[in-house]
Amino acid sequence: MEPTTAKKIVIRTQDISKTYHESKIPVQALKDVDLEVAEGEFTAIVGPSGSGKTTFLNILGGLDNPTTGTIEIDGTDISKLKESELIDFRLHNIGFVFQQYNLIPVLTAKENVEFIMLLQKRPGHEMKERAMKLLAEVGLEDKANVRPSELSGGQQQRVAVIRALASRPKFILADEPTANLDSVSAANLLDMMARMNREEGITFIFSTHDQRVIDKARRVVTLEDGVVKSDEVRS
Repeated sequence: MEPTTAKKIVIRTQDISKTYHESKIPVQALKDVDLEVAEGEFTAIVGPSGSGKTTFLNILGGLDNPTTGTIEIDGTDISKLKESELIDFRLHNIGFVFQQYNLIPVLTAKENVEFIMLLQKRPGHEMKERAMKLLAEVGLEDKANVRPSELSGGQQQRVAVIRALASRPKFILADEPTANLDSVSAANLLDMMARMNREEGITFIFSTHDQRVIDKARRVVTLEDGVVKSDEVRS
């Protein structure tokens, strides 16, 4: 489905289907999903558990392969990339927020935030300045030298979100980014992401059950049983 906008289309999926064969009975997680996302959108993918939200997000980010269909991101058909090319493409274009945080246990909060910038070979002073600025924005400046095991679940979630934002990617794919946050922390984080969407032009796609995220989104795509049931663009 096409968003009602004249902006450049930066994500396009065509006939995306995904069938898992991990049990005796195949499970079809997605069925012929067509979706176009314009540059700078702030979009929520919603639906009940098992609707295919996380699968779709993982396919968009090249973390999973569709059974059929194609995914074009910023003019690149990622389904045709070699693994090394896909890794490089993700490194320079996509920031991920995972449900399970995926922080590196041996690194401090600051080092986790710096990690993608380090892989991108950014200057050390730039990495430190960006990391400390983002940690301060989410109220974790005093936790900069603390490792994930010493942080609460909500604190780890905030570090995971700002790690994704740190390298200023073109796209953020966020799987339940506010799931472990209290109302104040969630509101502050969503405000920060909305500001980066406006000021830095980052395109956000959320997979979420959280009404707080849904209320903030300017577009809501509903999946049910792997099929797009509705696509609402808000003014």
